Amino acid sequence: MITETTKRPRGLAAMSPERRREIASKGGRTSQARGTAHQWTAEEASAAGKKGSARYLLRKEETTLQYSQSAEH
Repeated sequence: MITETTKRPRGLAAMSPERRREIASKGGRTSQARGTAHQWTAEEASAAGKKGSARYLLRKEETTLQYSQSAEH
């Protein structure tokens, strides 16, 4: 039986933000060079924008409701 007394970050979690950014940048450049990077169509971009806006409005309404309920008490 193996027990861990302390949990330490592993993999990307153990790296500095700069190092993670460097690795991600290399992956992005490679996929662009290969031609395998995702290319957004106008329809995809529009749908993503609408989805993000809807989520933003929902969160805003939830936050407003929470504040109004806490003010009542």
